[in-house]
Amino acid sequence: MTEELVRVHTEGRTGVVTLNRPKALNALTHAMVETIAAALDRWEHDPEVGAVIITGAGERGLCAGGDIRSIYEDARVGGRASAAFWRDEYRLNARIARYPKPYVAVMDGIVMGGGVGISAHGSVRIVTERSKVAMPETGIGFVPDVGGTYLLALAPGELGTHLALTGAVVGARDALLCGLADHFVPVDDLPAFLAGLRTDPPAEVLHRHVRDAPPGTLEADQAWIDHCYAADTVEEIVERLLASDVPAAGESATTILGRSPTALKVTLAALRRARELGPLERVLEQEYRVSYAALASPDLVEGIRAQVIDKDRSPRWTPDTLVEVTDADVARYFAPTGDGELSLAADDSPQEVPW
Repeated sequence: MTEELVRVHTEGRTGVVTLNRPKALNALTHAMVETIAAALDRWEHDPEVGAVIITGAGERGLCAGGDIRSIYEDARVGGRASAAFWRDEYRLNARIARYPKPYVAVMDGIVMGGGVGISAHGSVRIVTERSKVAMPETGIGFVPDVGGTYLLALAPGELGTHLALTGAVVGARDALLCGLADHFVPVDDLPAFLAGLRTDPPAEVLHRHVRDAPPGTLEADQAWIDHCYAADTVEEIVERLLASDVPAAGESATTILGRSPTALKVTLAALRRARELGPLERVLEQEYRVSYAALASPDLVEGIRAQVIDKDRSPRWTPDTLVEVTDADVARYFAPTGDGELSLAADDSPQEVPW
């Protein structure tokens, strides 16, 4: 069953991982995470494998995230399976970031949530004109995880805060600007690019195939984004957005006001804390506490119900206004889990691209 969901094989000097749930947009299950981790362990010491490639089956995308239908069912009965899944998933995210061989992520099509976790921590991150990258968790009453708060906290100015609170989808150029990807390769060049990796080092193959990405929008929007999202609270961010004369700012305010008020406030706190935590591993440990706490929140179950199960797109958040979410409510998400902390070994030195 697991092997059907993740195809693992070698091609020339590359180890290839293909997520194989195209009808489910290659959504990750716990078993899939374990299969990927086992392949990385095996290839790390295999002298015949010079680089690892991760890609997704089908034409729609690399990975739309974790299997939130399973999380929905599990959260309704205590969430123990989801907590175990996240522990192993976050370990994998950290493993990818420190992998000693080039880890080439083909971020073609939809790459969201957990899909960002298995790609954007890699050393060679490829986007195409079809790429749609996002961390949309606040829309389901959840908070960006899989190292998402680490990545977004490092984005220029307040671009990461904008993406985290709104869940906005970005294309190739904006993903590059935000540090979520490294290189643009046109879709039509992907077969030749991947074939080249079978015999040549990634640096040589990239030189042959990398091109300029099509225009994005965030660079032109950064002035109002930086001003509005630099505020200390979500309420003030919304006030600044509504006061702006830029139409896109007002649209962002409307989007934010439709998200879970609790998730919004916890997300902002998580991002601001992530800037001070240091390496990815420390941020993942924080995210585990937040995710664990979310399992006991009514908003996670309600958000998934509204967006995925019933699809009425009308979640009933608890509480349903920002002002009702207190500092104490937010602080509870960062408290020790009481059921086993996630502890990850970390190297504080910068990660070098292993070429």
